[in-house]
Amino acid sequence: MKGISVNELAALGRGASIVDVREADEYAEARVPDAKNLPLSGLASSLGDLPPHRPVYIMCASGGRSARATAFLAEQGFDAVNVLGGITEWYRNGHQVHFGPEVA
Repeated sequence: MKGISVNELAALGRGASIVDVREADEYAEARVPDAKNLPLSGLASSLGDLPPHRPVYIMCASGGRSARATAFLAEQGFDAVNVLGGITEWYRNGHQVHFGPEVA
């Protein structure tokens, strides 16, 4: 399984396609800017929401759910990469996090 550190992911810039597989309430509490929320519980029915021809960086709270999602997506033919340590590690390393519900 492919993996990437949060610092390596941050270095890719805002063009990286980040998918957060935590549940919607967890995502609403804290999220990486520009990450798309596709909860693991419904990921199989959301495959059409993923870019088919570029890497997709999969994130959760600490890496467990994202590892399962990454393995599943790789089986489906996606270039899926597990974000090691998840949003917890992202925050610990000083990268930007948005807190509270998204404002439209």
